[in-house]
Amino acid sequence: MKEPRLERPSAGLEPFILAQPKAMAKLLATGLGLGFAPFAPGTLASLAALLLGAFLLWLSPLALPVGIILAIGAGFGALRALGPIGDPGFVVIDEIAGQFVALLPLSRPAWPALVAAFLLFRLFDILKPPPVAWLDRCEHAFGVMGDDVAAGLLAAALLWLLGLVWPDLFGGALWF
Repeated sequence: MKEPRLERPSAGLEPFILAQPKAMAKLLATGLGLGFAPFAPGTLASLAALLLGAFLLWLSPLALPVGIILAIGAGFGALRALGPIGDPGFVVIDEIAGQFVALLPLSRPAWPALVAAFLLFRLFDILKPPPVAWLDRCEHAFGVMGDDVAAGLLAAALLWLLGLVWPDLFGGALWF
């Protein structure tokens, strides 16, 4: 009895099969397509991340840190899979990760703190003070992701300091 012979898929399917990892990487890098918005894709992705981050804060104290790790990991993985593309406007996974980081001082979602975290993150992401500007000049995924994570860290630090100086400013929504 002869063993069945495995057929090689038709040549027409190979490009489709091989393209799937890049398609998934592009989907992740664009924040599920938010990066293709015709106007202010980074701001739109930050706003979407703010809403998702608020949900994660509401869900569990550990959900936001897990979301940060997943966003940073997805960003590095997607950018590595896409290859050397620089930092095009359609890549917004970095804004999502940075906005999540800016929410770290919050113990729960509260609108004044959420709005402040959003505005501070966008301010630092656009103005690019040191070390954000230095990271922005770095190449590859480290530069693309690093500047936004640093902007998120600066926003988180300032949010935390504002909460220390004016404890009632954010309605007790910060960790301390």
